[in-house]
Amino acid sequence: MQIHIVQQGQSLYGIAQAYSTSVEEIVQTNEIPNPNNLVIGQAIVIPIKGQFYYVQPGDSLYQIAQKFSMSYQELATINNIPINSPLSIGLRLYIPEKEKRTVESNAYIEPRGTSVPANLEQAAREAAPYLTYLGPFSFQIQRDGSLKEPLLNNFPEIAKQQNVTLMMAITNLENDQFSDELGRIILTNTEIQNKLLDNIVKTAKKYGFRDIHFDMEYLRPQDREAYNQFLRKAKQRFSKEGWLLSTALAPKTSADQKGRWYEAHDYKAHGEIVDFVVIMTYEWGYSAGPPLAVSPIGPVREVLEYAISEMPSRKIMMGQNLYGYDWTLPFVPGGQYAKAVSPQQAIQLASNNNVAIQYDQKSQAPHFNYTDENGKEHKVWFEDARSIQAKFDLIKELDLRGISYWKLGLAFPQNWLLLSDNFIIEKK
Repeated sequence: MQIHIVQQGQSLYGIAQAYSTSVEEIVQTNEIPNPNNLVIGQAIVIPIKGQFYYVQPGDSLYQIAQKFSMSYQELATINNIPINSPLSIGLRLYIPEKEKRTVESNAYIEPRGTSVPANLEQAAREAAPYLTYLGPFSFQIQRDGSLKEPLLNNFPEIAKQQNVTLMMAITNLENDQFSDELGRIILTNTEIQNKLLDNIVKTAKKYGFRDIHFDMEYLRPQDREAYNQFLRKAKQRFSKEGWLLSTALAPKTSADQKGRWYEAHDYKAHGEIVDFVVIMTYEWGYSAGPPLAVSPIGPVREVLEYAISEMPSRKIMMGQNLYGYDWTLPFVPGGQYAKAVSPQQAIQLASNNNVAIQYDQKSQAPHFNYTDENGKEHKVWFEDARSIQAKFDLIKELDLRGISYWKLGLAFPQNWLLLSDNFIIEKK
């Protein structure tokens, strides 16, 4: 597939003509929210096999071939040009589809309140063909070792229909906050711990969960080894049932990284004990913080490179946000929280306010500023086809197990287009 960036004066009709496709096909596959008012800098995925490359000043056949991991002889043959012929600026070269490798993908889904909205269930149905795992968030551990269940509705049936493995996401959440005291009780009280494991087995059998996934956050540093021992015990118990065991890990860059979020998460031990981990490589830009890219490529790479120094790369799923944030400026610590926006909503905001979308090459993320009807300035960072392709390239480069999305319900159709274009999704 081709990623096209809208330039000044371009229309969908002209873009479709350039790639020998139709306006309807482009609009439908991208679910373009602003077809009659495209934004300069907007990324559009062109649904064609392979892609085109336009020769830039200084390009050689060899350099272009290297860029796309092919030989210059193959590139010349495909495009019917002499190997030694100089390339003219703007010449369009066809780049064929690459061989795909198999990866796993997961998506969390978080129903809140007293019922599951129809649009959230629909999001699960639409994403299921592209998923290995679906994780309703979350089964909350209680202090007596029982579990508070999330709303499940038709999620088990949706997973079954698309051969998706149900992930049982289990947390130490209390009153919407991760509790180190709850963690202490579970990790140090053998009687309650055994009761919890019994309840997990009973519940997993009831609903058909086949991956047991612990997301235990903000644990006390002194409970680090107790958490490791608990996971060893859980692994032994769940292996008898033929189930996988996985964990969610904070995004660390060293074994001794300080901070409540990091210290009890032992990358090396988790890599030895569990079947795979989800590393939460997002929220550098977050709702209560200053405007930043949510998952800038540099910090994401740094975390993942540390992770593969501690565990096999094929045990690592890279965390990826399906959202961005809209900050009201000026940012004031402790002031107004940024609003979460889907990529589709972000594009519509830019279109409504007639502002161009910029792309930060260092972060590999799109952004823009706008002024609202009350005269307040806003900063928006979000995800688009370019930013998600950069993450897919990183998965390939580091030979990771796959990708895990937080969370379904915020529309990003380009992600699924490019996921299936880059990889074969394993079904279990």
